[in-house]
Amino acid sequence: MSPTSLISHAIGIGWRQPHYAELMQRRPALGFIEVHSENFFGDGGAALAVLQEGRAAYDVSLHGVGLALGSAVGVDDWHLERLARLVERIQPVRVSDHACFARAPLQPGQPPVHGSDLLPIAFTPAALRLMADNVQKVQDRLKRPILVENLSSYLRWSDDRMPEAEFFNMLARRTGCGLLLDVNNLVVNALNAGEPAVRAATDFIDAIEPAIVGEIHLAGYAEAADIVVDDHGSRVHPPVWQAYRHAMARLGPVPTLIEWDTDVPALDVLLDEAATAKRVAAQVLCAPLPLEACS
Repeated sequence: MSPTSLISHAIGIGWRQPHYAELMQRRPALGFIEVHSENFFGDGGAALAVLQEGRAAYDVSLHGVGLALGSAVGVDDWHLERLARLVERIQPVRVSDHACFARAPLQPGQPPVHGSDLLPIAFTPAALRLMADNVQKVQDRLKRPILVENLSSYLRWSDDRMPEAEFFNMLARRTGCGLLLDVNNLVVNALNAGEPAVRAATDFIDAIEPAIVGEIHLAGYAEAADIVVDDHGSRVHPPVWQAYRHAMARLGPVPTLIEWDTDVPALDVLLDEAATAKRVAAQVLCAPLPLEACS
């Protein structure tokens, strides 16, 4: 790993409403900020003005929750057009959404509705073809490749026929898209499946083609009586840090986000988590380098 590539390793935080003003006042050193695209679909108003101010200070990554890229009824044209207009205004460094479905008709023959959830897809050749078509439509409209995030899920389809990592490798080959690697989701899924969490996460990371990973998400999860919930409401847990360390060793300096969406704490807590991510990455990326290269 060269000193130049290490310096370019960007660590960011999710920029949520409680921190809009404070971030702009303090301007902490961050590689980028990430926002949920759908919160800024209006043609004007206070929200868009805030985002434009943030974009003047930082690189912005647009992360969506509404494209429903795995939906058999396709991508909602209205949603895609609003996203395209936002991309044109903000010129983000990355655009991403999830490998999920959410749109379907309530009854045969009715227009599709959005289920307001990120529902898991089956990893089958048919699902791959469908998602590739939807991803390609989005990329054609946005005139850029997007990143597709691996999902946290609480069930597995009985007709899953290919490993999840291979699904994403093939999706990237077919469409030119990339992967938003959510390390927290890997750990959550393994815990809910009763698998060794760190081993399952690192096996996934080893199976992914490194060149397709365009961003990494780190977040916290909640442990209930019989399930682990991907709630993004706490500090990053130790198994996720262990898997992230492995990701840095395998993938190199991929831009990394601290994601926190519920029970949003003080800004300093997010900045502290970002500093931890930077330290963890540096311990791996700087290991082969002279000390002065990491100072």
